[in-house]
Amino acid sequence: MQHVVTLLREALAPGQDVPVEEERHVRLLRGVTECRCCGHMQLLPELAPGTQARCRRCNELLDRRNRTSPIATPLAFCISSAALYLAMLASTLMMLDLYGRERTVDILTGPLELLHEGWGEVAVLVAVVTILVPGLVVGMMLLILTGALQPTLPFWVPHLLKWYERLRPWSMVEVYILGVFVAYTKLVDLAYVHVGAAVFLVAGLMVTMAATDATLDTELIWQKRRTDLSLRRMDDSRVRLVCETVDRTTPLPPSSHMASCLSCGVVLAFDAAVSATKAVGYCPRCGHTVRRRKVDSSARTLALLVSAVVFYLPANIYPVMTVVQLGGGTGHTIIAGAIELWKDGMIPLSLLVLFASVTVPVLKIVGLFTLLVGTRRHSHAHLAFRSRLYRVIDVIGRWSMIDVFMVSILVAMVRFNSMANITANGGMVCFAAVVVLTIFAAHVFDPRTMWDAAGANGPEADEPSPKGGLKWAPSGAPSGAPTGSPSGFPTGFSRGGVGGMGADMHRAGMVWVVHPDGRAGGTPPDKDFNMEPNRA
Repeated sequence: MQHVVTLLREALAPGQDVPVEEERHVRLLRGVTECRCCGHMQLLPELAPGTQARCRRCNELLDRRNRTSPIATPLAFCISSAALYLAMLASTLMMLDLYGRERTVDILTGPLELLHEGWGEVAVLVAVVTILVPGLVVGMMLLILTGALQPTLPFWVPHLLKWYERLRPWSMVEVYILGVFVAYTKLVDLAYVHVGAAVFLVAGLMVTMAATDATLDTELIWQKRRTDLSLRRMDDSRVRLVCETVDRTTPLPPSSHMASCLSCGVVLAFDAAVSATKAVGYCPRCGHTVRRRKVDSSARTLALLVSAVVFYLPANIYPVMTVVQLGGGTGHTIIAGAIELWKDGMIPLSLLVLFASVTVPVLKIVGLFTLLVGTRRHSHAHLAFRSRLYRVIDVIGRWSMIDVFMVSILVAMVRFNSMANITANGGMVCFAAVVVLTIFAAHVFDPRTMWDAAGANGPEADEPSPKGGLKWAPSGAPSGAPTGSPSGFPTGFSRGGVGGMGADMHRAGMVWVVHPDGRAGGTPPDKDFNMEPNRA
């Protein structure tokens, strides 16, 4: 058994026996964080329970502390999720009674019927996001939290936590329950429908999984992880790692000399500027590949968006399903389904389907195209708004799966030959492709490149701009530091700003703070963050 553990450790963290290069070193900056939405490097202090810190430039959430127990509370919700998940798999979803003929289905029946009809791609997609991934993320979180209970975090926990963050958006239990609701409203006009226990279990699973994420504090888990004393580079050589605690009096290196881990948030500082997309090594805390920016972000996003546009037209033109009653049937498109709900008097549900299945895909495609064009043109306009737009696109992407789930449920439920039958059509495949492609497009796009292109990050943000941009003269800089020199900045000073935005924020001398007890006030400008109550 010890031999197996040794082999596993070597597979997850190879090169531990490689000699460390002592002549050079890389610094790990404790107390510094990079905003994942705008790339702004800033000082992040210790947070009190019940507070959260947000980026002062784009308002992205940087970190939060809950008032609840950081391990016990999410573990309790996670155990509840596991129990509900297992019960859901063994329970009935719905029972349909059509003139004395009954059909009972569970959550597995929909993907199986789609597979039997020849729509294997959609069947696999539905099974993965409603059955496989929810079970995986619940199991992973159980292992992560039980490992976090130990004094020293086991070596395998960071890898599980990294994969949990990647897979969690693909667990679409909350979207599936809306698909069940839409399918139910269409079935009640056809026959008697009995809602099974699985529907309530899915709803409970949605709540407990959301509660697990809301009470989980990943940073406290990462802090239990012992950081390696060397940085493993891409060629498996190692260089010495020096940990430094940064406070408000410590000067930050230029942004081009720093890179952060997108998985655990560790910030590394190098002696020279590093390439924007070339990997600099593996994170000494979690093992994730560290690079300043995502590789070919704009090109990959554009390719995925063009593919989504190609599928979007047939997804709305061709029917997603065919409904046959008493030997006669007709195809139903997405828009026709929303109109039918409107005519039946279910106006809120009709608007929900229209928004999720028509408006959201268009918003994602047009929004991402807008972000790409703004980045390509090096636009300075509305950077904070564009960052918020990206966050909205990233959140709403998976809610378009409502129609795909609805069709999978209806195909499983209505199987009464010529009396009543529902089959899936090609429009559903095209629509599922649009949803998946736009989710991937939002994932590969790097919003920090918008600020880079505008000159708000990197060396160009620290130099005088020929167009009347910012020349640094921060108040409180150490005596003797030349004007415009980044080495004289206090740590929390806002590096960069478009159109003098950073200077205005610094001169204002105030960052709005709401304390856990509700008191509001300001903090000195070198505390480059916003704190608000965290109500989780």
